[in-house]
Amino acid sequence: MKELWLEIPKTASAQEKDALLSLASDNADVVLDDGQARNRAGKLDLTFLADLNEKTLAQLKKEGKKTVYQVTIRGKEDENRAAKAAELGVDYVIINCQDWRVIPLENLIAKGRGKSKLIAEVATADDAKVVLEALELGTDGVLLQTASPAELEKTIKLIKNQLPKMGLTTGKILSVKPIGTGARVCVDTVDLMVPGEGMLVGCQSAGFFLVEAEVSENPYVQSRPFRVNAGPASHYTLTSLQGTRYLSELKAGDEVLIVSREGKVRITNVGRSKIEFRPLMLIEAQVDDTKIKTILQNAETIRVVTPKASKPVTELKAGDEVLVHLAAKGGRHFGISVPEETVIEK
Repeated sequence: MKELWLEIPKTASAQEKDALLSLASDNADVVLDDGQARNRAGKLDLTFLADLNEKTLAQLKKEGKKTVYQVTIRGKEDENRAAKAAELGVDYVIINCQDWRVIPLENLIAKGRGKSKLIAEVATADDAKVVLEALELGTDGVLLQTASPAELEKTIKLIKNQLPKMGLTTGKILSVKPIGTGARVCVDTVDLMVPGEGMLVGCQSAGFFLVEAEVSENPYVQSRPFRVNAGPASHYTLTSLQGTRYLSELKAGDEVLIVSREGKVRITNVGRSKIEFRPLMLIEAQVDDTKIKTILQNAETIRVVTPKASKPVTELKAGDEVLVHLAAKGGRHFGISVPEETVIEK
């Protein structure tokens, strides 16, 4: 779990400080305020090192003290000091990158991983997102320096609100039927997916099939693990845990959900959306007393995820089991669920 540290500036008003402390009480791992460190349990015994004296550090570790070393990265020499602090076993290395932000972070993540916790100073939630994703692994946390409760709230949401698992269940194929040609959408993401991952797509807003990304090798076409061949432009896909979009609406930069066979969810962005006219097939499945449908391109490279593997749509037959997601019943207004609304989808 990534750590959230908050430093309240002396310029914060009393009202801002109260709001910050209220938010931080249940969400921040460390609060730095007026020269003191604390968390929800009270004052923290952190020792901030003025230099990297090995004897002093050894004595502090012998006494069970938690040590912190802060360094401003202006050049290679400062980066080397931060790396040395990690090598010596300092518990927390807090860095402030000035002119160069990403490259020093990547270097220190690579050098210090597992030796100490790397915390990056940031001023906004947007900056926090950058450092938490550097070199894919990201820093171990951020030290947010702000007087803005709104900025703290956004950073809390970024760090602490892990996406819950998507509820997937098994649907039994009822029928597979070739239909005519239609406008189908390929969603090319900025991510790379692995077997068992893809997007949830369906004719109805209450039922979605897990369509696998083009991760499988075949003799005729190279795999494209960034792509989900998602179906007709009129189909729904989940772009958040509650919200849907029509495939026709997706464009570069938009957010979509990647879902795994185990229900793990992550958010990625669309690199491009490509609409072409292709032959299609209608697939119908049943979960308990609910029937759901999807339409996908009629081709061997399009696969739906099953409980143990995946299967080309061209090989599906009645009785096969596939993974699906049933959403709350009701209608949707511009993609937002309205459970109380009566809607009939066929």
